[in-house]
Amino acid sequence: MARRKEPRIPDAILDQLLAGADAKTAFEQGGLLDELKKALAERALNAEMDHHLAGEGGAGNSRNGYGRKSVVTDSGKLALEIPRDRQASFDPQLIAKYQR
Repeated sequence: MARRKEPRIPDAILDQLLAGADAKTAFEQGGLLDELKKALAERALNAEMDHHLAGEGGAGNSRNGYGRKSVVTDSGKLALEIPRDRQASFDPQLIAKYQR
């Protein structure tokens, strides 16, 4: 008998994500999948900003809020919050400036 593969994302996390939500709507536009895309992209962009600010050695630069960007995905548009810095020297790699 074939052994079940270990899942990449543990079942406990999936259960937590689906708690209180209708599983049928997870793949619809604006559903759970789009929320996950948005959360992962914003988390990666914030990590890029942390790395950018740490690499400057405290040269007087700091976070300065967020800008909005609309990104087109295979399931529709996502509105992302892109972090900004005071000196405007942050150039994100995940979703570059002027990229949609």
